[in-house]
Amino acid sequence: MSKQKRHRKFTRPRQSAWAIAAVIGFSLLLIAGAAIWWSEPPVSPAQADVVVYKQANCSCCNKWVSHLQDSGLVVSVQNVRSTREIQQAVGVPDELRACHTATVGDRWVEGHVPADLIYRLLNEDPDDVRGLAVAGMPIGSPGMEGPNAQTYEVMRVTPEGQIDRYAEREGANSRP
Repeated sequence: MSKQKRHRKFTRPRQSAWAIAAVIGFSLLLIAGAAIWWSEPPVSPAQADVVVYKQANCSCCNKWVSHLQDSGLVVSVQNVRSTREIQQAVGVPDELRACHTATVGDRWVEGHVPADLIYRLLNEDPDDVRGLAVAGMPIGSPGMEGPNAQTYEVMRVTPEGQIDRYAEREGANSRP
């Protein structure tokens, strides 16, 4: 057998492997493109009930956003490197800061606040609430469901900066 024939014999499997990989790669690109094409477009902050500022890779923040959307709220997500700047801009007290910050009209919401309390802000428009917060990340709060759920407090900050309890909630355990 000549060198040329041997060479072809050994290159054909390599060429067909590359061809198969190219077809698979192209197919995956088509599928990803179709998923993006048919997915819901992002909501602009002007169209949203709630504008959420969070880090892109935070899974509990993503779960909280899903909780809000599942409750019927229109949510605009703004991925940021740090929420510290928005927390300072809207006036979230240091002791109430959590992993994500949201704006609801001219009010703010910090942490894993339940959707029904956000609806209450939207519907009642109370003068005595500047912001609501669930400090830390209590197990059982929306987006933080898990075993051994805790009772947790939702705190209110008044326009004057006073902090008091707005609501108390029983946490939810993980979904099966």
